[in-house]
Amino acid sequence: MIKLTKLSSQQRQILNGLITGASVLLCCFLMLTRLPGMELLGMAPNWFLIWIVAWSLKRKVFPSILAGLTLGMIQDGMTSTPHSGPSHVISLVLVAFVTAKLQKQRYIKEDFISVAIIVFAMVIVAQTAIAVQHFIYQFRDYENIFKDYQRISLISAILTSLWAPVLYYP
Repeated sequence: MIKLTKLSSQQRQILNGLITGASVLLCCFLMLTRLPGMELLGMAPNWFLIWIVAWSLKRKVFPSILAGLTLGMIQDGMTSTPHSGPSHVISLVLVAFVTAKLQKQRYIKEDFISVAIIVFAMVIVAQTAIAVQHFIYQFRDYENIFKDYQRISLISAILTSLWAPVLYYP
């Protein structure tokens, strides 16, 4: 077994890159999988949002935004068809930006409770961005958007914040 203390800085960067890539790949698989106990009223946790929050808490703004852009494009590629609806890119970039700014201002601690609260708030931010996109592009009328926004935001925020420590801890 390789001891991490004996690794050179280049080897640490390679190992960090592999771990980061593996965690993104794990999130991709989890997005496609619906395991028992992971759903509530047909909704599943937003694994990419959890990853972005966990990543952005320890990074500066630009790398966080870049990660949000990348994961947003991956999620759109996995879930969208042409003209199918709003993009996840805007919501994940916004979440990455706000989370990185929170870290910079040192208002938060890095424990499970604060991460779960931040994830809960960021799900609301992300769902608001998606609802605004629905409203701007006029996919549906305002009343239906608002009704669905409330239900989806609350369920997604509860589920995602409950599962956040599972991905944040490693």
